[in-house]
Amino acid sequence: MARDMATATGTGTRDLAEWAAERGVKYFMVSYTDLFGGQRAKLAPAAAINDMAADGAGFAGFATWLDLTPAHPDMLAVPDPASAIQLPWKPEVAWLASNCVMDGADLAQAPRNVLRRQIEKAAELGLHVKTGVEPEFFLLSPDGAELSDAYDTAAKPCYDQQAVMRRCDVIAEISDCMLGLGWEPYQSDHEDANGQFEMNWKYDNVLATADKHSFFKFMTRSIAEKHGMRATFMPKPIAGKTGNGCHAHISVWDGSGRVNAFADNSKELGLSDQGRAFLGGIMKHASALAAICNPTVNSYKRINAPRTISGATWAPNSVTWTGNNRTHMVRVPGPGRFELRLPDGAVNPYLLQAVIIAAGLSGIRTNADPGPRHDIDMYKDGHTVTGAPKLPLNLLDAIRAYDADEELKEAMGPEFSAAFIKLKTQEWNAYASHFTQWERDNTLDI
Repeated sequence: MARDMATATGTGTRDLAEWAAERGVKYFMVSYTDLFGGQRAKLAPAAAINDMAADGAGFAGFATWLDLTPAHPDMLAVPDPASAIQLPWKPEVAWLASNCVMDGADLAQAPRNVLRRQIEKAAELGLHVKTGVEPEFFLLSPDGAELSDAYDTAAKPCYDQQAVMRRCDVIAEISDCMLGLGWEPYQSDHEDANGQFEMNWKYDNVLATADKHSFFKFMTRSIAEKHGMRATFMPKPIAGKTGNGCHAHISVWDGSGRVNAFADNSKELGLSDQGRAFLGGIMKHASALAAICNPTVNSYKRINAPRTISGATWAPNSVTWTGNNRTHMVRVPGPGRFELRLPDGAVNPYLLQAVIIAAGLSGIRTNADPGPRHDIDMYKDGHTVTGAPKLPLNLLDAIRAYDADEELKEAMGPEFSAAFIKLKTQEWNAYASHFTQWERDNTLDI
């Protein structure tokens, strides 16, 4: 993937040193996201940033979760000037999303590059993908051992007015930051688990959404720490309580970005034939999607959870779609868009958007049929549905499903897919070899 591809996928031409001088920025965090969603950065003084923007900041890729060795040459994180965000809570510092380069070419396995390539593929079909995300998180004690709010104990805590007010300082500060950044946040609420919150901002093109999602996680953690708390996006941090989802709302527009290519009021649920085929691709590749959308061992304690204390998991466990019904993997809440409810809080912001496009474009190319629509309550009557695959039971099953999906692997890129499968298999093996207290409690005397 050549470096000059970037104009169409978000790279700006902003003079960063000039931008910094105008805003009083003294340092830049040159940041990239690795395969496991880890956010990595170097701090560069503003005086050096234009050289960094041209040549990149050097990293030893092997030291992070990328499939590289100590013998590989420097990996360069080349900042995208269009992504620059001045930290609202520390304005002398700015954050920059970066594209990873090695030996003069984009590193194909790097998540932001995987997404940029998918954006190019959509553009070749005259399509412009826009998405919004709904990240959920818990506010815990600094050591992560308990909720930060000892009074947040309701059996049905969703939208709890008093609970959200007790954490208003944290939530309002994050919301104020988004308002100042022009993200157009529109609501924040206490979610379905004790100690859990969700914050929403306006949808955007997929690269901007991925950058914002990445920054949002960094910002939320930083502001929580400032207030003596710990924010976690872990899919299932507390047994028996609803897990952290990261629902994605998806629409696809024409090349101008002004006409919704998925909207057709003459069709079922207002979804055009092309939109239906895109949805068909999501359904076709759903089991493999789980490896990307639910990327940790802990993820499967969310999508395969028993009923929670509140009465529902709010997570899917089968590959089904519906209208405006939150008990299915995909819902179509209105004309021209749909919501993918599979992803969880651990999802890599860039790989989430990339795999949505890859699966959807696969559906368009093959005119994939999403299958029958089900309007039942899946939590109550899901057992009556026949022919709908169950989602993977664990990370190993998800990795195997991804590895078996040759079409999706090729669409996401062979180098990325090989690296992802290799490192995630290593992660599973490390988990499987870990000796647990459960084993001691249940098998010591066998």
